[in-house]
Amino acid sequence: MSPALLSRCLGAVLVLFWNPSWPPAHSASAPENEVTHWPTAWLPEGKLTTVTLPKGRTRRMYFTLRKAAAMSVTVSPCDSPIEWSLAARTLKDKLLKSQEWSSKKSMPEMWWRGPGTEEKIHTFSGGTVNTYSGPTSPRASIYILRLRSKLQSGGRATVYLHQGPGLSGVFPAIPSDPRVHTLGVGMTSVTLSWTPSPSLAGPAQDKYDYCVLVNSKRNLPSLCAAQESAREETNKNREKTEKKRTMTAWPILKEWWWDQWEVDLEEKSPSSHGDLRCACEGTESICTVSELLPDTPYYFDVFARDRVNGTSAAYEGTVARTHGEARPSVTVLREGELRWVTFQDSGPRSESFFSFRPRGSEQSGLLTAQSCGGGGKFKITVSGKARVLTTQAVGKELVQIWLQGSPLYLIHLEREGPALSEESSTAALAGGLKASVKLQTSSAYHRKGVPSLPSTLQVKSFNRLRGCNSVTLAWMGTEERSLYCVYQRKQGGRRDQDTLNASCLGPESRSDTERVLCKYFQELNPRRAVTTAVIGGLEPGTTYVFDVYLMRRWGIPVKYASKTVKTRKEC
Repeated sequence: MSPALLSRCLGAVLVLFWNPSWPPAHSASAPENEVTHWPTAWLPEGKLTTVTLPKGRTRRMYFTLRKAAAMSVTVSPCDSPIEWSLAARTLKDKLLKSQEWSSKKSMPEMWWRGPGTEEKIHTFSGGTVNTYSGPTSPRASIYILRLRSKLQSGGRATVYLHQGPGLSGVFPAIPSDPRVHTLGVGMTSVTLSWTPSPSLAGPAQDKYDYCVLVNSKRNLPSLCAAQESAREETNKNREKTEKKRTMTAWPILKEWWWDQWEVDLEEKSPSSHGDLRCACEGTESICTVSELLPDTPYYFDVFARDRVNGTSAAYEGTVARTHGEARPSVTVLREGELRWVTFQDSGPRSESFFSFRPRGSEQSGLLTAQSCGGGGKFKITVSGKARVLTTQAVGKELVQIWLQGSPLYLIHLEREGPALSEESSTAALAGGLKASVKLQTSSAYHRKGVPSLPSTLQVKSFNRLRGCNSVTLAWMGTEERSLYCVYQRKQGGRRDQDTLNASCLGPESRSDTERVLCKYFQELNPRRAVTTAVIGGLEPGTTYVFDVYLMRRWGIPVKYASKTVKTRKEC
């Protein structure tokens, strides 16, 4: 090895040996129970202190007391159950000042490592607020408060130390009946009541108020727990915002407003707290929580809060389930069934629900609808597989809706407004229907779409072909093979069909004696799809009303416009 290289190696060894950051070797005289030097955690008296509990470790806090006969320690878990204990440690021999100043240890650690005895005063395990109240130890040199989270993730808690007999007086008083009562439950609201806190009846009542919390997970033992839940919800919402770039704001409670619980709780917006909702400020012992979801369980908590000291006391929370929405009755439409839907009430809005399950593997069908008078405006919405397929207005003209791709269809028929005309109002007063709609559903095997309709529904008569005992009628057909039936009646012989429902009265409402002929017709060229019929056996000089119906395999029969013809008196 060269002299230069040897010199460099010796220099490196000397640097490592004399480096002050190198951990010194433990002396043989060091006590076995020597603890690592940590900054002393002193617990102040008369102040609400928030303590962070490390993961899997016990947190120690120390305090000493002046000459007092009693004390109280209140511990409130925030986000998880905890274990805590209070012990008094007494030294056998008083420490010398030379020992105190010569040691690098803090004062509590000198008591910890020094010879002495320790007496456990109080222990508790759970997730609720717990208070120890009792006499002080006359021989105690120092008190040790140990806190540990029962969850591996750690947690937080608040601690309040009071020196003196009795309670501290900084926590609001809870009445003998600490329960939160449910006065009323609705579909989207719950009304709560509770016995007023005695603190609000005292001279310093202005510094107190109530906090009402609602969430859908569990009852919360303290406002500290509510703060932690709010922080968790805020973090979750921030993560969702980063992923989706959107944030859903839930409704604000009516007649109540938000307040900041702690200085370190930066968010004030209701939308930042997700599922947890809180309303603070208010001295009324009755509260209505609104804007809730139907058929959902909610947990309600009430806290009496001292705004000056930052302390609070919890009532016994309650749980209530909002009422479910009134589910409308759904009528099953059978295959080929013709149904009249009438709206007799005079309300501004009426609705009916139907379901239809088409036959066959194609799952296709045809829905036809037609308004039959009443002057109202109607809308029909068809849904399948939890999505809206189509929405159409329904009027006097026949509406055809093709159904395909779903094993079951939900049909929602609603009247958007009465808007009765004078004619409709007169008929309604006379006992007629205010509004009605005609529905029919059929399975359409092997069809690819809706059936074709005639280009016009007008019926024509020929004056030159009009005789004393017969008339000739003509109307447009379709390219599909269909059955056409003609009905006749004498004008004035029965109630004229210019009533409210004449526009969609079908052949089912006609007498068989009125049917004069039925014929099949088909023409592939729609422009030439004209068919005629000679109606004989008529009386001379008599006025007849003729109605032509297109009888279809699928859907409602199509009614042509009525045609009035008078036979000749002399031929």
